[in-house]
Amino acid sequence: MARPFLVTALTWFAVEVSPESEAVRSDVRQGRPYLVLAVCCASVVVVVMDIAAVNVALPSIRRDLHASVSGLQWTVDAYVLVLAGFLVLAGSAADRWGRRRVFQFGLATFGFGSLLCSLAPTIGWLIAARVLQAVGGTMLNPVAAAIVATSFPGPAERARAIGVFSSMTGLSQALGPIIGGALVASLGWHSIFWINAPIVAVAMVCAARFVPESRAVRARRFDPVGQILVVLVLAGVVYAIIESRRLGWTSPVLLGLLGAATLAFLGIVAYEPRRADPLLELRLFRSTPFSAAILISLFGMCGFGAFLFVTTQYLQTVRGMSPLTAGLSLLPVGISVAIVAPLAGRLVAARGARLPLVISGATLATGSGTSILLGPDTPLPAVLATYSLFGIFLGTVLAPITTIALAGMPRSMAALATSLPSAARQSGTALGVAISGTMVASALPVAEQRSPTPRTPCRG
Repeated sequence: MARPFLVTALTWFAVEVSPESEAVRSDVRQGRPYLVLAVCCASVVVVVMDIAAVNVALPSIRRDLHASVSGLQWTVDAYVLVLAGFLVLAGSAADRWGRRRVFQFGLATFGFGSLLCSLAPTIGWLIAARVLQAVGGTMLNPVAAAIVATSFPGPAERARAIGVFSSMTGLSQALGPIIGGALVASLGWHSIFWINAPIVAVAMVCAARFVPESRAVRARRFDPVGQILVVLVLAGVVYAIIESRRLGWTSPVLLGLLGAATLAFLGIVAYEPRRADPLLELRLFRSTPFSAAILISLFGMCGFGAFLFVTTQYLQTVRGMSPLTAGLSLLPVGISVAIVAPLAGRLVAARGARLPLVISGATLATGSGTSILLGPDTPLPAVLATYSLFGIFLGTVLAPITTIALAGMPRSMAALATSLPSAARQSGTALGVAISGTMVASALPVAEQRSPTPRTPCRG
C-alpha cells in the first residue's frame, strides 16, 4: 500500500526537517539498512495488528470481565486518545534524545503494557494497561518512519523503503482480524496481548544491534502547557460522550468537563501562537487545504471508528459468529485498502485530490447507509460487500489527505503538516467509538449492558 504522497512527505522529513550529521550517515552506510527496515516494519505490524485484534476480541472481553458497553469504549478509546494526544510529543522527544533510544523505550513500554493487558483481572485494569501500551505505541510508528527515512541515504532507495514500510499498515489491517480471531477462538482474548511479548523482545534485540542512532540537528522545544491543553480538550470531550448515558448531560461532572475542555481550547488559541516552537502550529490552519485535510481526517475516521466498534458487536452478538469467523468477515476491509490505496495515490498524482475524496465520501456514506439495513439474517455476501465499501473509503482517503495537507506548505514544515492530520485521524476514531458506543448502549437493556449473557455461536 505504497502511497506516493506519504513517501514524499517522509522524504522531505528526512532531507529538510531532520538532516543528519556525516557521522550518522557513515554509521548508516556501515550498517544493514534493510535489517533496520525489517525491525521498523515489525513495530508497525505489532501495533496495527493489535488494534485490529482488540476490536475482534471486544465481545469476549465483555463476557469474561462482565464489562459494560462504556468499558468496551474505553478499552479502545484509552489507547487511541493517548496516540492522538502525544503523537507530536513523541516525535520531538525522538529528535532530541535519539530516535533509536526512544524507539527501544517505546518497544519496552508497549511490550510491558501488553503483558499487563493479558493479566488484567477487571475491565478497569485492562483500560489502565491499554494506556501504558499506547504510551509505547506513540514512540513506535512515527519514530520508526523517521528511522527508515534516515537509514537510506539515496532518494530512490529511501522512497522504496518507505513504500514497503507504508504497505505494512494495509497488510496488518488485513491479517489483524484473522489472526486476532484465531487467537481469541483457540486461546482466549488474553492471547492477543501476550503474543506481542516475543515479537517485541526480538525487535528490541535487533534494534540494539542494527539500528543506528540519529538525532535532528535542531529539535523542536517541548511545549508542556500546550500538551496539557490538548489532552484536556480530547479527554474532556470523549469522556463526556462516553459517560453521558450513565451520568446524564446535565450532570455537574459532565458540564464541568465540557467547560474545562472549552477553556482548554481557548487556551490553545491564545497561548500557542506566542511560542517559538508550539506543539500546534495554528498558522497552518490559515491554509484552507490544510484545514480541509484536518476536518476530513476527523470526520471520516469518526465514521470508520464507529463502523469497527459496532461491527464486532454485530457479527458476534447479533449474528452469533465465533471470533475467527468474525475476523474473516472483516477481511474485505483490509483487502480493499491494500488494492485501492496504491491506485488512489496514482489517481491523485494524475488528476488531483478531488476525485478520490469524492469516491471516499460516497463509499463511506453508502456503506453507512447500507449498514443500517443489516440484520441477523442478512445474507453474508451482502454483509461482506458492505464492509468492502468501508475498505474502499479508507484506501481512497489517505493519499488525498496527505496531499492537501502539504499543499502550499514549505518543506521545513512537511513533517508537522502530516503529523497533525494523523493526530486528527486518531481523534476522529476516538469520537466515533464514543458516539457509536453510546448509541449502542441506549438500544440495549440495562441488565445486558452490565452483565451480558453469552450467546451460543452459530454459523454466520
